[in-house]
Amino acid sequence: MLKPLLIEETEDTPKVHLDRENGIFEISGRSFPEDASKFYAAVLLWVEDYIKDPCKETLFSFHLEYFNSTSVKQLLEILIKLEGMADTGKKVKIIWSYSKNDELMAAKGEEIKNMVNLIFQFKEVEE
Repeated sequence: MLKPLLIEETEDTPKVHLDRENGIFEISGRSFPEDASKFYAAVLLWVEDYIKDPCKETLFSFHLEYFNSTSVKQLLEILIKLEGMADTGKKVKIIWSYSKNDELMAAKGEEIKNMVNLIFQFKEVEE
């Protein structure tokens, strides 16, 4: 059984909560770690393990206030892995939440959406 992955949010790293059993797949907060590859390594390994025995439907939520360019590369790696899973017939939906009036995060979500072949749902939220 794949154990949940929970990484608490810090000033420069996001909260990561990945829990197959409860269907929680969430990355939220601010992502500009000093070494994004190192920070996201555990997340990518978890996603690789998850793909071996995924849920029938995966709803993966992103609610980021800010991220830097090295984080984008890591987020894309996660999405590419999920895209590969979707290509095998598994349902994958990305929920891209952004704060009301945060046009930059909405636009960044659109940019990322255009880089992968996954279903995106954009969700404006009140803060």
